[in-house]
Amino acid sequence: MDSSHDTDAKFPIYVSGNHAREILTCNRDNFKLPEGAVLLSEKEREYAEYKDRFNSHLYFESAKATRFGSPLLWSPCLPSTHTILSQNFGAFPVGTVCVADSQVSGKGRSGNVWESPYGCLMFSFTLQVDNGRMLPFLQYVVSIAVIDAINHLSLIKGLPNLPLKIKWPNDIYANNVKLGGVLCTSTYREKKFDVVAGIGLNVENRKPTTCLNALLEQLGCSVSPYKKEELLRTFFDKFEDLFGVFITEGFKPLECSYYEKWLHSGQEVILEERENDSTMKISLVIKGLSPTGYLLATDDQMEAYELHPDGNSFDFLKGLVRTKLQS
Repeated sequence: MDSSHDTDAKFPIYVSGNHAREILTCNRDNFKLPEGAVLLSEKEREYAEYKDRFNSHLYFESAKATRFGSPLLWSPCLPSTHTILSQNFGAFPVGTVCVADSQVSGKGRSGNVWESPYGCLMFSFTLQVDNGRMLPFLQYVVSIAVIDAINHLSLIKGLPNLPLKIKWPNDIYANNVKLGGVLCTSTYREKKFDVVAGIGLNVENRKPTTCLNALLEQLGCSVSPYKKEELLRTFFDKFEDLFGVFITEGFKPLECSYYEKWLHSGQEVILEERENDSTMKISLVIKGLSPTGYLLATDDQMEAYELHPDGNSFDFLKGLVRTKLQS
């Protein structure tokens, strides 16, 4: 791929790792990139210009994962890492990761779009599954891997564990404040589900909420902050192991780890249901996940219900509808 005069591109995307050469020598028409975006070799990157940005060399140091996390696409700014991979799923090898230091049209659930500031770790990666029934659980596997990665880095750096929790279905919280989120989307193609998993994690940016390094300071730690490159590398190490278990044995072996990390065991939720011209309030207690990946809850008669988001509330726990489960 001829890259002359492309270093001034609005959205330069630097390619490194496995299959980088094959990607860069492909015809440009093979890719659906946003206007102003161009694929470039990592060798063309001016590290003096991007000295405080994501460091691809540091990321690949001691990387253990072989299935996910390479090749790496990095850009100082993109409209959306998720869109890049979703629109080019077949053009990049499965396992490709796309990282941006900032996004101007990041993808959220229900089609929400937001601007993602510098200081976040923002990335998307590709994977495939054969069984569509496993798709609802993928976001849970990714969420486990995010927290496991942070905890592992804390351990090897001699740092205290942060009070990280999963807010169903796909948010990472600490001290009742959102730190990050997970988004998984899929399309069916050639008897497989092509999945793009996207993660946003506040590492250095203290606004709009808080970040990992700010939490460390609150615990009295002033050295060895988390680095985005280490977090990403460790995430893929953890996710690759978890995904191997998930694909061969399902989510059941991972349930205990998930429940240890989530906020909701024994939590009471109040559902408002219309009946004729009145509104009834129904109290339910969350027990876990249902066999299809939604919330499992019981009423005061111990009747079991599956709870689904109604799609109208930003907070999923404030907009639920129930389906009675057969006993």
